[in-house]
Amino acid sequence: MIFRSNETWHEHAVENPDEVAAMVDMSIRNSTERRRLGYFSCATGNPIDDCWRCDRKWELRRKRLADCSIGFGRNAIGGRDGRFYVVTDPGDDNPVNPIPGTLRHAVIQDEPLWIIFKRDMVQILRQKPFGICRCRHGYFHVVNNDYTHWEMYAIGGSAGPTINSQGNRFLAPTNPFAKEVTKREYTGESKWKHWNWRSEGDLFLNGAFFTRSGAGAGAGYARASSLSAKSSSLVGTMTSYSGALNCRAGRRC
Repeated sequence: MIFRSNETWHEHAVENPDEVAAMVDMSIRNSTERRRLGYFSCATGNPIDDCWRCDRKWELRRKRLADCSIGFGRNAIGGRDGRFYVVTDPGDDNPVNPIPGTLRHAVIQDEPLWIIFKRDMVQILRQKPFGICRCRHGYFHVVNNDYTHWEMYAIGGSAGPTINSQGNRFLAPTNPFAKEVTKREYTGESKWKHWNWRSEGDLFLNGAFFTRSGAGAGAGYARASSLSAKSSSLVGTMTSYSGALNCRAGRRC
Protein backbone atom coordinates (compact mmCIF):
# COMPACT_ATOMS: atom_id res chain seq x y z
CA MET A 1 0.00 0.00 0.00
CA ILE A 2 1.05 3.62 -0.43
CA PHE A 3 1.79 5.84 2.54
CA ARG A 4 1.40 9.57 2.06
CA SER A 5 3.49 11.96 4.08
CA ASN A 6 1.99 14.72 6.22
CA GLU A 7 3.49 17.24 3.80
CA THR A 8 1.55 15.73 0.90
CA TRP A 9 -1.69 15.69 2.87
CA HIS A 10 -1.32 19.32 3.93
CA GLU A 11 -0.50 20.32 0.36
CA HIS A 12 -3.90 19.07 -0.76
CA ALA A 13 -5.58 20.70 2.23
CA VAL A 14 -4.35 24.15 1.16
CA GLU A 15 -6.88 24.04 -1.64
CA ASN A 16 -9.59 24.64 0.96
CA PRO A 17 -8.94 27.64 3.29
CA ASP A 18 -11.67 26.58 5.72
CA GLU A 19 -10.06 23.18 6.11
CA VAL A 20 -6.65 24.71 6.76
CA ALA A 21 -8.10 26.96 9.48
CA ALA A 22 -9.82 24.01 11.11
CA MET A 23 -6.62 21.95 11.03
CA VAL A 24 -4.55 24.73 12.59
CA ASP A 25 -7.14 25.20 15.33
CA MET A 26 -7.20 21.47 16.04
CA SER A 27 -3.39 21.33 16.13
CA ILE A 28 -3.24 24.13 18.72
CA ARG A 29 -5.85 22.46 20.90
CA ASN A 30 -4.10 19.08 20.70
CA SER A 31 -0.79 20.67 21.72
CA THR A 32 -2.45 22.37 24.69
CA GLU A 33 -4.12 19.12 25.78
CA ARG A 34 -0.85 17.19 25.63
CA ARG A 35 0.95 19.77 27.77
CA ARG A 36 -1.89 19.68 30.31
CA LEU A 37 -1.97 15.87 30.38
CA GLY A 38 1.78 15.68 30.97
CA TYR A 39 1.49 16.74 34.62
CA PHE A 40 2.01 13.20 35.94
CA SER A 41 4.02 12.14 32.90
CA CYS A 42 6.12 9.00 33.24
CA ALA A 43 6.82 8.82 29.52
CA THR A 44 4.50 5.98 28.53
CA GLY A 45 4.05 7.67 25.17
CA ASN A 46 0.28 7.64 25.59
CA PRO A 47 -1.03 11.05 26.77
CA ILE A 48 -4.08 9.53 28.48
CA ASP A 49 -1.97 7.00 30.40
CA ASP A 50 0.49 9.73 31.33
CA CYS A 51 -2.41 11.68 32.78
CA TRP A 52 -3.30 9.17 35.50
CA ARG A 53 -1.13 6.04 35.66
CA CYS A 54 1.85 7.80 37.25
CA ASP A 55 -0.22 9.10 40.16
CA ARG A 56 0.42 6.89 43.22
CA LYS A 57 -3.03 7.76 44.56
CA TRP A 58 -4.84 6.90 41.33
CA GLU A 59 -7.33 4.60 43.13
CA LEU A 60 -8.54 7.53 45.25
CA ARG A 61 -8.77 9.84 42.27
CA ARG A 62 -9.86 7.45 39.57
CA LYS A 63 -12.64 9.75 38.40
CA ARG A 64 -9.91 12.15 37.35
CA LEU A 65 -9.60 9.89 34.32
CA ALA A 66 -12.60 11.78 32.91
CA ASP A 67 -10.38 14.88 32.76
CA CYS A 68 -7.75 13.00 30.74
CA SER A 69 -9.80 12.79 27.57
CA ILE A 70 -8.48 14.19 24.32
CA GLY A 71 -10.04 14.55 20.90
CA PHE A 72 -13.78 14.82 20.33
CA GLY A 73 -14.73 13.33 23.70
CA ARG A 74 -12.59 15.58 25.88
CA ASN A 75 -15.56 17.68 27.03
CA ALA A 76 -18.06 14.84 27.35
CA ILE A 77 -19.60 14.41 30.79
CA GLY A 78 -21.03 10.91 30.32
CA GLY A 79 -20.87 8.98 33.59
CA ARG A 80 -18.29 11.29 35.17
CA ASP A 81 -20.44 12.22 38.17
CA GLY A 82 -22.22 8.89 38.49
CA ARG A 83 -21.90 6.12 41.03
CA PHE A 84 -19.61 3.11 40.62
CA TYR A 85 -21.15 -0.04 39.16
CA VAL A 86 -19.03 -3.11 39.91
CA VAL A 87 -19.27 -5.94 37.37
CA THR A 88 -19.01 -9.17 39.37
CA ASP A 89 -20.46 -11.72 36.95
CA PRO A 90 -18.67 -12.57 33.65
CA GLY A 91 -21.76 -14.33 32.31
CA ASP A 92 -23.84 -13.18 29.36
CA ASP A 93 -26.55 -15.83 29.06
CA ASN A 94 -29.64 -13.61 29.21
CA PRO A 95 -29.46 -10.71 26.72
CA VAL A 96 -33.21 -10.01 27.00
CA ASN A 97 -33.25 -9.67 30.80
CA PRO A 98 -29.63 -9.17 31.85
CA ILE A 99 -28.66 -10.38 35.30
CA PRO A 100 -27.55 -7.68 37.78
CA GLY A 101 -23.80 -7.69 38.15
CA THR A 102 -23.14 -8.45 34.46
CA LEU A 103 -21.65 -6.00 32.00
CA ARG A 104 -24.79 -6.15 29.86
CA HIS A 105 -26.92 -5.13 32.86
CA ALA A 106 -24.56 -2.25 33.59
CA VAL A 107 -24.73 -0.73 30.13
CA ILE A 108 -28.55 -0.68 29.95
CA GLN A 109 -28.95 1.47 33.07
CA ASP A 110 -30.49 4.89 32.45
CA GLU A 111 -28.28 6.77 34.93
CA PRO A 112 -24.67 7.97 34.68
CA LEU A 113 -22.27 5.24 35.85
CA TRP A 114 -18.61 4.39 36.27
CA ILE A 115 -18.40 0.73 35.27
CA ILE A 116 -15.52 -1.11 36.93
CA PHE A 117 -14.67 -4.81 37.23
CA LYS A 118 -14.22 -6.77 40.45
CA ARG A 119 -11.52 -8.91 38.83
CA ASP A 120 -9.90 -9.60 35.47
CA MET A 121 -12.78 -10.32 33.09
CA VAL A 122 -10.99 -9.99 29.78
CA GLN A 123 -13.02 -12.92 28.44
CA ILE A 124 -16.09 -10.66 28.37
CA LEU A 125 -14.37 -8.28 25.98
CA ARG A 126 -12.96 -11.08 23.85
CA GLN A 127 -16.33 -12.39 22.73
CA LYS A 128 -16.36 -12.11 18.95
CA PRO A 129 -18.43 -9.11 17.92
CA PHE A 130 -20.18 -8.68 14.59
CA GLY A 131 -18.60 -5.24 14.36
CA ILE A 132 -15.93 -3.58 16.46
CA CYS A 133 -16.90 0.06 15.80
CA ARG A 134 -20.59 1.60 15.39
CA CYS A 135 -20.76 4.92 13.81
CA ARG A 136 -23.95 6.87 13.27
CA HIS A 137 -24.20 10.46 12.00
CA GLY A 138 -21.43 12.98 12.72
CA TYR A 139 -17.67 12.74 12.33
CA PHE A 140 -15.46 9.86 13.47
CA HIS A 141 -11.67 9.76 13.66
CA VAL A 142 -10.51 6.15 13.93
CA VAL A 143 -6.82 6.44 14.73
CA ASN A 144 -3.97 4.07 15.68
CA ASN A 145 -6.11 1.09 16.68
CA ASP A 146 -5.30 -2.60 16.26
CA TYR A 147 -8.32 -4.41 14.80
CA THR A 148 -8.42 -8.21 14.95
CA HIS A 149 -10.96 -11.02 15.45
CA TRP A 150 -13.99 -9.29 13.98
CA GLU A 151 -16.80 -11.58 12.86
CA MET A 152 -18.37 -9.59 10.00
CA TYR A 153 -16.59 -6.23 9.81
CA ALA A 154 -14.36 -3.90 11.83
CA ILE A 155 -15.98 -0.51 11.11
CA GLY A 156 -19.70 -0.20 10.42
CA GLY A 157 -21.77 2.89 9.84
CA SER A 158 -25.28 4.15 9.18
CA ALA A 159 -27.04 7.49 8.65
CA GLY A 160 -24.22 9.03 6.62
CA PRO A 161 -21.27 9.43 9.03
CA THR A 162 -17.92 10.86 7.92
CA ILE A 163 -15.19 8.37 8.85
CA ASN A 164 -11.50 9.27 8.82
CA SER A 165 -9.41 6.12 9.35
CA GLN A 166 -5.73 6.84 9.93
CA GLY A 167 -2.76 4.76 11.04
CA ASN A 168 -4.75 1.66 12.03
CA ARG A 169 -3.73 -1.97 11.66
CA PHE A 170 -6.39 -4.35 10.36
CA LEU A 171 -5.76 -8.10 10.59
CA ALA A 172 -8.60 -9.94 8.87
CA PRO A 173 -9.93 -13.23 10.27
CA THR A 174 -9.48 -16.49 8.37
CA ASN A 175 -13.12 -16.42 7.22
CA PRO A 176 -12.88 -15.58 3.47
CA PHE A 177 -16.20 -13.76 3.65
CA ALA A 178 -15.13 -11.41 6.45
CA LYS A 179 -12.11 -9.69 4.92
CA GLU A 180 -13.77 -6.33 4.34
CA VAL A 181 -13.07 -3.81 7.09
CA THR A 182 -16.11 -1.66 6.34
CA LYS A 183 -19.87 -2.19 6.26
CA ARG A 184 -22.65 0.29 5.45
CA GLU A 185 -25.89 -0.43 7.31
CA TYR A 186 -29.52 0.06 6.26
CA THR A 187 -28.87 1.71 2.89
CA GLY A 188 -27.96 0.91 -0.69
CA GLU A 189 -24.83 1.80 -2.64
CA SER A 190 -26.64 4.61 -4.47
CA LYS A 191 -26.70 6.49 -1.14
CA TRP A 192 -23.60 5.31 0.73
CA LYS A 193 -21.31 5.99 -2.21
CA HIS A 194 -21.65 9.66 -1.24
CA TRP A 195 -20.67 9.06 2.41
CA ASN A 196 -17.15 10.33 3.09
CA TRP A 197 -15.14 7.30 4.24
CA ARG A 198 -11.41 7.31 3.74
CA SER A 199 -8.36 5.33 4.79
CA GLU A 200 -4.96 6.99 5.10
CA GLY A 201 -1.80 5.25 6.25
CA ASP A 202 -3.67 2.12 7.40
CA LEU A 203 -2.02 -1.31 7.32
CA PHE A 204 -4.08 -4.22 5.95
CA LEU A 205 -3.08 -7.81 6.71
CA ASN A 206 -4.36 -11.27 5.78
CA GLY A 207 -6.48 -9.93 2.92
CA ALA A 208 -8.22 -7.12 4.82
CA PHE A 209 -9.51 -4.27 2.66
CA PHE A 210 -11.26 -0.94 3.19
CA THR A 211 -14.00 0.23 0.82
CA ARG A 212 -13.61 3.98 0.38
CA SER A 213 -16.41 6.29 -0.67
CA GLY A 214 -17.26 9.96 -1.14
CA ALA A 215 -14.68 12.71 -1.37
CA GLY A 216 -11.01 11.79 -1.18
CA ALA A 217 -10.22 15.00 0.69
CA GLY A 218 -12.27 17.89 1.95
CA ALA A 219 -13.35 20.04 4.86
CA GLY A 220 -15.32 17.14 6.33
CA TYR A 221 -12.14 15.26 7.10
CA ALA A 222 -10.64 18.23 8.92
CA ARG A 223 -13.64 18.17 11.24
CA ALA A 224 -13.15 14.42 11.59
CA SER A 225 -9.59 14.80 12.93
CA SER A 226 -9.15 14.68 16.69
CA LEU A 227 -5.37 14.19 17.05
CA SER A 228 -2.28 13.49 14.96
CA ALA A 229 -2.02 9.91 13.77
CA LYS A 230 1.24 7.99 14.19
CA SER A 231 2.48 5.47 11.65
CA SER A 232 0.56 2.19 11.53
CA SER A 233 3.94 0.44 11.93
CA LEU A 234 3.94 1.65 15.55
CA VAL A 235 0.51 0.24 16.44
CA GLY A 236 1.98 -3.01 17.79
CA THR A 237 4.21 -1.10 20.19
CA MET A 238 1.49 1.37 21.15
CA THR A 239 -0.98 -1.40 22.05
CA SER A 240 1.49 -3.87 23.56
CA TYR A 241 0.28 -3.14 27.09
CA SER A 242 -3.44 -3.05 26.29
CA GLY A 243 -5.87 -5.18 28.24
CA ALA A 244 -6.30 -5.67 31.97
CA LEU A 245 -3.84 -3.61 34.02
CA ASN A 246 -1.86 -5.07 36.91
CA CYS A 247 -2.47 -2.13 39.23
CA ARG A 248 -1.94 -2.03 43.00
CA ALA A 249 -3.20 0.61 45.42
CA GLY A 250 -0.46 2.95 46.59
CA ARG A 251 1.71 2.36 43.53
CA ARG A 252 1.90 3.91 40.12
CA CYS A 253 -0.37 1.86 37.88
